Amino acid sequence: MKLKLGLPKGSLQEATFGLFKRAGFDFRASTRSYHPACDDPEIECTLLRAQEIPRYVNTGVLDAGITGHDNVMECGADIEEIAELKYSKATSLPYRWVLAVPKDSAISNPKDLEGKRIATELVNVTKRYLAEHSVNAEVEFSWGATEVKAPDLVDAIVEETETGSTLAAHGLKIIDTVLVSTTRFIANKASWKDEWKRRKIENISMLLEAALNAEGLVGLKMNVSRGSLKSVIGILPALKNPTLSPLSDEGWVAVEIIIEEKTVRDLIPKLRRAGATGIVEYPLNKVIY
Repeated sequence: MKLKLGLPKGSLQEATFGLFKRAGFDFRASTRSYHPACDDPEIECTLLRAQEIPRYVNTGVLDAGITGHDNVMECGADIEEIAELKYSKATSLPYRWVLAVPKDSAISNPKDLEGKRIATELVNVTKRYLAEHSVNAEVEFSWGATEVKAPDLVDAIVEETETGSTLAAHGLKIIDTVLVSTTRFIANKASWKDEWKRRKIENISMLLEAALNAEGLVGLKMNVSRGSLKSVIGILPALKNPTLSPLSDEGWVAVEIIIEEKTVRDLIPKLRRAGATGIVEYPLNKVIY
């Protein structure tokens, strides 16, 4: 049995491969390869533009895939959404498709777009957005470099952004958000009904989410005398209650917790002064709640 999986090629590829690596799946692809090898023999992978993946999942050419919610909305694919995976090429924040105009433009809200021309790669979503605001405007597909087209070629653009810095650098201001999107793990509806494929998809989804849960977290373990235990526990910002395990010496216990990595540099000196010894910090690949 094989699960046909579509992964995004391009700007999101490296981040996606990294996430799968932390989840336990190692993909290897040469620069020109569209069929990376996977160390799981049950996965057959194809690299595609993220915009194409919902269409191929919808038609059953692929059983499952990673793509953006924006791409699903743009092509109107009828798929099963398995998980929201909050990662992207630059940050872990959702990315936005925003309506932007030149900083000196008189356009300040969607109503001002009446009769104007807009360039975007997200044509169908933009048309629906305009319809929701009862605005008639011309929407043209942009093949890229959309941010340089206003004001000489178009009056406004709808463009993807994570931080807004690129738009600002091109002299544009954001006047509204058209769509907020995150990366999604999606599946073909027939594949989702197949018992073997569904279990495989569920397993992958669980491990991907576990890898994302582990980001920014580390484990700490230490030995603490029973006389110092109350003081040590009192300063532990644990994910949940710390795990306590008796040691062969009845006067000591082992304490283990999961915490945010950014707190460790301040916490370890406090733990040491409170009586903890043998403090060990270790990385986490997966956390399943």
